[in-house]
Amino acid sequence: MKKSHLLMLVSAAAAGFSLAAHAVEIGVNVGLPGAVVTAPAPVAVVSPGWYGDRYYDGNRYWSRDDWNAHQRHGKDHRHCPPGHAKKGEC
Repeated sequence: MKKSHLLMLVSAAAAGFSLAAHAVEIGVNVGLPGAVVTAPAPVAVVSPGWYGDRYYDGNRYWSRDDWNAHQRHGKDHRHCPPGHAKKGEC
């Protein structure tokens, strides 16, 4: 009788160890999302010159009449806007 109890105890322990060895552990790790880096928007560079019927001098836009009046009152009466001398327009 002692032998059967001992055999039953050993087989129960073996079954317990077997179940413990086959246990599956599933872990879920939810972390913070990584940093999002965006590229800066492209910057349009506007250089002095005529844009349609307006002249940009680097500081402000002038209408054609205002620009011509401004140039008549300036020191250099023969001023030609950039790019126009190359085209022979001055």
